Amino acid sequence: MSMLFIHHVIGDLTVGKPDLMELYDSDTLEVAARVIAASPEASTVVLRRSPESGVVARDDRFVGLINPLEILGFLARNCPGGDHLQRENLMKVATVKQVVVPDQGSLREIDPGTRLIDALDMMKQGVKRLIVRKSGSWRGFSKRFSVIYNGKWLKNNATSSNPTTPTSTSSTPRSFATTSEDKFCSLSREDIVRFLIGCLGALAPIPLTSISSLGAISTNFAFVEGSSPALEAVTRMPLDPCAVAVVEMAPDGTQKIIGDISAYKLWKCDYSSAAWALANLSAAQFVIGSDENGSGEIHVSIPDITPSVDDGGPSVAPGVSPKKRFSSRSIGFFNNRVDSINIGTASLTRGRSMYRGRSAPLTCKRDSSLAAVMAQVLSHRATHVWVTDGDTLVGIVGYVEIIDAVTKSAAPSTS
Repeated sequence: MSMLFIHHVIGDLTVGKPDLMELYDSDTLEVAARVIAASPEASTVVLRRSPESGVVARDDRFVGLINPLEILGFLARNCPGGDHLQRENLMKVATVKQVVVPDQGSLREIDPGTRLIDALDMMKQGVKRLIVRKSGSWRGFSKRFSVIYNGKWLKNNATSSNPTTPTSTSSTPRSFATTSEDKFCSLSREDIVRFLIGCLGALAPIPLTSISSLGAISTNFAFVEGSSPALEAVTRMPLDPCAVAVVEMAPDGTQKIIGDISAYKLWKCDYSSAAWALANLSAAQFVIGSDENGSGEIHVSIPDITPSVDDGGPSVAPGVSPKKRFSSRSIGFFNNRVDSINIGTASLTRGRSMYRGRSAPLTCKRDSSLAAVMAQVLSHRATHVWVTDGDTLVGIVGYVEIIDAVTKSAAPSTS
């Protein structure tokens, strides 16, 4: 195992990190959308408010993480055919508690003196976000041995009751000089991987080993066919990574990925427009509509939609089906160049530039190196990369797979 994991502590990664933005389960979805936009991995921490009387540990206040797809699914189910104003009003009155899926195990508060290897072990076991105190000055060295021993979590050594009293690092490896008001920051798996990619030399030869040889490809992923309703993807959405592949099924049963519906693709979207699209379009139409560099306007002819759904265009004559103008711009993505694609309700017209930009899934090959996949994830600020063999979808690589692979004691033989 690389000494990098033993000699670095988690406090090394908190330098310059902003204070934790606290989102409470009593806050509205409108507030949640703003906080998510400024948070890593397209999700943010949800806490219960502190009671007016008594003290509750921060760990006991953890609720879970909320992401854009949970909000969009809620809006699509509760206001599928309403107008833009109705969905905006719903976001102003609905609370985070109505949407968030409780998952206390995804969050953990740790000491800044915790070794990096221990933090990685936590994340391999399902922790997605680490909450670290940053208002104290940490002194001493990390423990020689892991806080994980025989499968049990051990408590940190007690800190000195008087922070001004000198302490021996041998008897007290961690101590804090706390202030009257503790401040915390959040470390995501993206932060960890971003730190590790700057230390690839210390991890050799693992970073240059293929993800296939490292066993980093997960075959446990969710998918929907392109002709299925887009809302079906939300019902199949796994918790980690929060992504569903949109595929075409070949006669031999193999799957060709044409896009994906995921939290990070809708990170900073227009929630009202995206929720309408999620409720009314097929999965294939939805991923095309969320194209960043492709079509600027995708005209979808949808019968029996009242003119109030139109986005302010010219009035529609009675008896004529209006065209909902659903575009990458309308759901919050901005484009440089456009090539128009028309989609009918019965079938999907195929074109060579159909799946581009955000609709084009982030993919790699079986023989891609771990370092290349890490670079892909970080450069796109993605939560996952789809793995293909030719045109066939074979798996997915997320943060858990990357962290598990990078901590292997030795690269397996590739012969």
